[in-house]
Amino acid sequence: MFSIDFYPQRPLFSLLYQTHFKDVAHSLCMRTYLVLLIALCIAACSSSKKTSSTARQSPTASSGSRQITANQQAQNSPSVQVQRPLNADPNSTRPAVTFRQNAPDGSAPASTSSVVSTYAITAIKGKFLAVDSTAARVYLNIYARTPDGNPVRSVGDFGTRFLVNYVLYPDYNNRERLGYGNVQATAENLSVQGDHLVLTYEVKRPKDAIGAVMLTEITEVNSGKKALNDLQLRFRAPRITDRYTLFEADGKTPRLRNFVSRTDTVVIRDVAGTSRQLYGFRYKHEFDAASSPMNTANRPAARTLAVDSTLTVTTNQPFQLPKEGLYFFLEDTTDTYGIGLMVTDNRFPKLTRPERLVKPVMYVSTSTEMNELNGSSDAKKAFDKYWLGLMSGNEEVARKAIRAYFNRVEEANNLFTTYKEGWKTDKGMIYIVLGPPDRVQRSRDREVWVYNRRANVSEINFTFNRKPNQFVDDHYELVRYAEYQPIWYPIVEAWRTGAIRE
Repeated sequence: MFSIDFYPQRPLFSLLYQTHFKDVAHSLCMRTYLVLLIALCIAACSSSKKTSSTARQSPTASSGSRQITANQQAQNSPSVQVQRPLNADPNSTRPAVTFRQNAPDGSAPASTSSVVSTYAITAIKGKFLAVDSTAARVYLNIYARTPDGNPVRSVGDFGTRFLVNYVLYPDYNNRERLGYGNVQATAENLSVQGDHLVLTYEVKRPKDAIGAVMLTEITEVNSGKKALNDLQLRFRAPRITDRYTLFEADGKTPRLRNFVSRTDTVVIRDVAGTSRQLYGFRYKHEFDAASSPMNTANRPAARTLAVDSTLTVTTNQPFQLPKEGLYFFLEDTTDTYGIGLMVTDNRFPKLTRPERLVKPVMYVSTSTEMNELNGSSDAKKAFDKYWLGLMSGNEEVARKAIRAYFNRVEEANNLFTTYKEGWKTDKGMIYIVLGPPDRVQRSRDREVWVYNRRANVSEINFTFNRKPNQFVDDHYELVRYAEYQPIWYPIVEAWRTGAIRE
């Protein structure tokens, strides 16, 4: 199992929140315990500087319609129906939670500053496309920062400051080297795209290998600090997503994310620029947000997603999708897996409309509060009243808390949007309150996010299992445990009291 740094230079903060945490009475012992934990959280915060399981019917396009059965559970996750339950990995263990004993005030380390002392890689996202059966083309979105915290936007700076190497392994649990190589960053294979760089290179198939795990290592030459990215390569590419992906309108730069805005012009293309027709289906459906990490109840039965409209697009030709919703593109209408794409408003991943701003606060709100917010005829007024009420009328604290919370929401949307908004996903839920994990352990179908250096906990793990999903390749579900409760409620309370506001 590889252990990699996940966004190591972004601000780190405390733990978790919940979806509709219940208005239940706790025993006197639990209340006393929570008060002590809250006190520790607040002390640490003030001392820091900044801290469908789908039974989608096999698409036969009968009667001109296409329906998908979405798993209407806490995640409301559309995924492929299988013959056995998609249970959590039997080898997964319950969360390792270790409390600091008698930790003095301020003993928890301060969170990492967003300004780094040297050039550093803050995030890497990878994607491959099969060139043919002998090679794959790799695209890496690299987020790098200068010592003053600004994005690296110079190809020359990156080429002189960083070294890029990769190693190919048979699998996550097999460290036999199938191949390795160095990638020289030049103006021909490295480009600037907004706040990040895009590095492109090809990897040859090792002899007799069907696939491989590629571990890419980017090293800052002065400090020696390394950032790692693992990517599963499949040289025999049966899925459309192994051969086609979304590009900018020029057809040169891949968009390694699952959403576009209504005004974006994009292209679906392969390495060769092949022209072929794809069949598209639009679903207008409001998916549920993630449920509490302690919610171990059985998931509700699946229900059907009805097709709102259909369309066709041609690969290697620019197009726009002017209506918001979830789109699904297939090479053949009988295929199971395709390219899923969310079309959003022009401000996404930011949330700006009052009626949309009220939704994500469900993670730190009671069910009564959410009913009041959702039932209000004036969303903006209700939103302001909600936050001011939590902060006892202190407008300055309320503004800072709102800014901190919705910065996390925006980041979650940018990083984790799949067939639904990133803030609604399990990963997005954990990220919004905890921030980036300190360490990620990843295997073929599992990620474990490890958090440490928190106010009241030395280490806590959250396990996400990859689940089959026809819309996206990277759909993960959290393994939920009741044991998260003594961590969860104090941190929710820290958000609600304004202790977390940076």
